[in-house]
Amino acid sequence: MPILISIIILMIVFCFWQNNHIVISSFIYKSSKVPKGFNELTIAHISDLHNKSFGKNQKYLLDKLSSTEPDLIVITGDLIDRRRYNLGQALTFIEGAMEIAPVYYVSGNHEAWLGKYEDIHSGLIDLGVVVLDDTKVGLVKGNSALEILGLSDPNFLTRSYLDGVITANLEEHLSSLVDYDTFQILLSHRPELIDIYASYGVDMIFSGHAHGGQFRIPGLGGLIAPDQGIFPKYSSGPYTVEDSTMYVSRGLGNSIIPIRIFNRPQIIKVTLYNE
Repeated sequence: MPILISIIILMIVFCFWQNNHIVISSFIYKSSKVPKGFNELTIAHISDLHNKSFGKNQKYLLDKLSSTEPDLIVITGDLIDRRRYNLGQALTFIEGAMEIAPVYYVSGNHEAWLGKYEDIHSGLIDLGVVVLDDTKVGLVKGNSALEILGLSDPNFLTRSYLDGVITANLEEHLSSLVDYDTFQILLSHRPELIDIYASYGVDMIFSGHAHGGQFRIPGLGGLIAPDQGIFPKYSSGPYTVEDSTMYVSRGLGNSIIPIRIFNRPQIIKVTLYNE
């Protein structure tokens, strides 16, 4: 019995650590297309918070985010969770993040299905967040310029997973935003659509949604992800298709499945170099 109790205690401690101890994953992106004025630009990527709390007023999360020393912060959807919606808690994090660096945001499927997106959108705008649903913004440093694009989640056109994913509007919006002569960074919640992003020549993509596969098997990767199924192809880290590089965040919170295994909450840090 003492051995069994010890095993149970160890499992509880392990699961708590797996679900609450944030890891920072750092990457370097090198390309001659990176504008010289943006050499060494550092981007912190947050995704799929799902209203999870990391200490009072999100202090632990904000401290970890601040430690990446970002020039800008990108958020790729599911800031809230439709099953335990708490806009105030989400905006508390945003308010703290805005004190670290400018924040750029696109929606996820939970924002789409909740039915309260006007409130979410207004709250973000009031705090100074750049909301990039189906639009883009330019950044200029001296003679250098780049663009950050955003796509709203396609589930604004559906009601549940049973309806599938309708991408016609997403492709229409993306085609109107691309500029092959400009270095472009795309924010889009869905990594499984990378072939579409790559077909339009987007240079860099930040995405989430997969939750790292929820349970990660060492040496094999994620076990299951929304809209990708068993052993998802795009669940964590950088992927390159044609000339497009996509960074998929494992996210921070959980939704239907409340536990992560070998899949700690993650902040991604990417530094750009002109080479």
